[in-house]
Amino acid sequence: MRYVLDKSAGSMYMQLFRMLKEDIEKGIYRDGDKLPSKRVMALDSGASVVTVRHAYDLLADEGYIETRERSGYFVVYKQGSRDREDTLPAKTPSSHYVDSAFPFSIYSKAVRKVLSEYGDMIIEKSPNFGTPEIRGAICDYLRKSRGIDVSPNRIIIGAGAEYIYSLIVRTFPGDTVFGMESPCYEKIQRIYEESGVPTDHLRMGPDGILSSELERTNASVIHLTPYNSVPSHVTASGPKRREYITWLSGDPSRIIIEDDYDSEFSSVTKSESTLFSMDKTDSVIYVNTFTRTLFPGLRIGYMILPEKLLQQFAEKNGFLSCTVPMLSQFCIAELLMSGEFQRHINRVRRSKGKKQ
Repeated sequence: MRYVLDKSAGSMYMQLFRMLKEDIEKGIYRDGDKLPSKRVMALDSGASVVTVRHAYDLLADEGYIETRERSGYFVVYKQGSRDREDTLPAKTPSSHYVDSAFPFSIYSKAVRKVLSEYGDMIIEKSPNFGTPEIRGAICDYLRKSRGIDVSPNRIIIGAGAEYIYSLIVRTFPGDTVFGMESPCYEKIQRIYEESGVPTDHLRMGPDGILSSELERTNASVIHLTPYNSVPSHVTASGPKRREYITWLSGDPSRIIIEDDYDSEFSSVTKSESTLFSMDKTDSVIYVNTFTRTLFPGLRIGYMILPEKLLQQFAEKNGFLSCTVPMLSQFCIAELLMSGEFQRHINRVRRSKGKKQ
């Protein structure tokens, strides 16, 4: 039995995914090789067919294998490979908002509880970087659900991702070149360009920014959306994500802004997929928002700053007041701490899985 899974060591499909990924990267399974069928792999590993299917789905999502109708699963990973093609294929967006609205009854219950427990505190001025309650609750949530372990002082709260982008721009010198995906979300482009900083538009291929563009650019900060980039709806493959990390490690002054606005509703994308988790140089700014996962009218986003940028960020932005009301911060903290937010994410994932 080549793949020995341990039920006490966490998710079995993630264990199998990591083992297979390592074997593919080592060349045990080479480009073009066919993987064992789900049934054969299940017998070999002692796992269920469903567990194997989840592991294979994640390998496909990360760009290691592909499914061929009536033929099985084949490896498509090449060690040190560059982009498969230079043209960006037309893609249609998936229906991420389908059945994703957070139940109003649960949110209103959280509001009533906050009003009862916090009283007059909700009309006080918020600490500039956010309340301890929401920063701590976000840390606990990320640790349990995403495998991201950070301290609350690295969490910055702001009124939506767009506001957070503007804070990031303020953190760096005015001559810093910001790279961005081309095409990219219109608001991202407008925020950087109207801030007056030099920008570089990096052409996209079928699985992310083209390798030639990464080699060419003189940007020291690149804004990336590795999962479901808008408007191209490209998701960066596993090899492409490692290429981003390789670019990052090429110069200690380089920074990546990882915009992870949409991955929580994915049933296969895990914390191992985030650039923040892959980075070992403390050089990724992780940005996310509750607008997507709860409802559009709730303008609350957050970012995780690298340790090395904390002082620089405080010097440039420490005097600015937090733009999110105390009531909204306490309500989000309550939803996170009570588990209602995670239950909502799980409901949407199950609903999407049934429709696929």
